[in-house]
Amino acid sequence: MTQYGFHFNGQRCTGCKACVMACKDKNDLSEDINFRNVLEYGGGTWSKDDAGCWTSDTFAYFVSVACNHCDMPICMANCPQGAISKDDETGEVKSDPEKCIGCGTCANSCPYSAPKVDMEQMKSVKCNMCSDRVKEGGKPICVEACPRRALDFGEIEELRATYGDVAEIAPLPAASETEPNLVITACANAKPAGDTSGALLNEREIL
Repeated sequence: MTQYGFHFNGQRCTGCKACVMACKDKNDLSEDINFRNVLEYGGGTWSKDDAGCWTSDTFAYFVSVACNHCDMPICMANCPQGAISKDDETGEVKSDPEKCIGCGTCANSCPYSAPKVDMEQMKSVKCNMCSDRVKEGGKPICVEACPRRALDFGEIEELRATYGDVAEIAPLPAASETEPNLVITACANAKPAGDTSGALLNEREIL
């Protein structure tokens, strides 16, 4: 089986959200659903010493994330209808609308908030790694839309050989939870998964 995955380069991402909007456009998503999100994580403080000099340990950075088509998908394990499966040829984690009842268990289970519930259809919907484009030899629309080339896509072992095997930074969960098919090139001030020194700064934008 070929397992595809994503690479995210935090040293290149400027938080422009072109990836988010390209995905919404291609998939004709409603205003309250995103398959990909750009998280802004930051924290730190300013402090003044006895001499009146100010110093800062503030930080902020972006993380673009969608479904990671995990090796151990929690959404699939917890779906009461057996509506979620993993494709034998590509490793895509996909939802079957014929079986899905829109209960939202997958959405509540996933630590990446990848599955969504379309309230009009009452079905689970999610990133399908642009399977139509991949089948024709292309890459997902989010990858091609990024003006800074902060995203890449391909066979996960090839991505790991090229970019390394880091798959977790704050505010993402520990990779051991689901074994995501994701590789991250972290920026200089990135914090480890589980970090509590920062917070999600754009929570209202995350759909």
